[in-house]
Amino acid sequence: MSQSVDLNLQEANERLEKKDSLDVIKWAYNTFGEEELVYACSMGAEGMVLLDLISKVKPDASIVFLDTDFHFKETYELIDKVKERYPSFNLKLVKPALTPDEQAKVHGDRLWERKPDLCCQIRKLQPLEKELSNYKAWMSGLRREQSPTRKNTQFVNEDKRFQSIKICPLIHWTNEEIWMYIKLHKLPYNELHDKNYPSIGCEHCTLPVKEGEDERSGRWANTTKTECGLHQ
Repeated sequence: MSQSVDLNLQEANERLEKKDSLDVIKWAYNTFGEEELVYACSMGAEGMVLLDLISKVKPDASIVFLDTDFHFKETYELIDKVKERYPSFNLKLVKPALTPDEQAKVHGDRLWERKPDLCCQIRKLQPLEKELSNYKAWMSGLRREQSPTRKNTQFVNEDKRFQSIKICPLIHWTNEEIWMYIKLHKLPYNELHDKNYPSIGCEHCTLPVKEGEDERSGRWANTTKTECGLHQ
């Protein structure tokens, strides 16, 4: 973290308890300043909503996307649509230190199948850790409804993994509300959502979800892994 943060998390969350998402975003920029706050966007459905809300508060906000080199073509197409809709955003695609070929040479082919945690470490965690070292705080589109591991997420959270502050303005939104907002405002979104992919990660590790299953059950399917490690 670039500088220490003197912030009482309990007081901050009590202050924001009755506020809406726009209020949380405004508070975040007022508290940390535009140079010390970044949104790490996954380009999921929540990401589209949060991008739109941020654009109303900070049209030239800093946005980062973890480009693992393994995303679906639909994800890269969506990034182009986001750039077109929000040209004032400072959108940066953050790459891993190793290219896919370099990773294969060092760790062997298809690392995501043999050691998915290591693959996420190389292609997600290390790049984001390096990028977040430039900021005091970061925003995320986490929602409590998404999974049991996220049910206790607060608006403002201590991020021990990245030694930072993580702000989550959408914690109370339901999946239905996310999609109502997307349709109402005609926001771009990943076309894979229309093909039973509620949560979209890397192409090698994401499968469609059957009706009635947890919306993140298609991530690292057939393994015990449920998170890439970004959110602990």
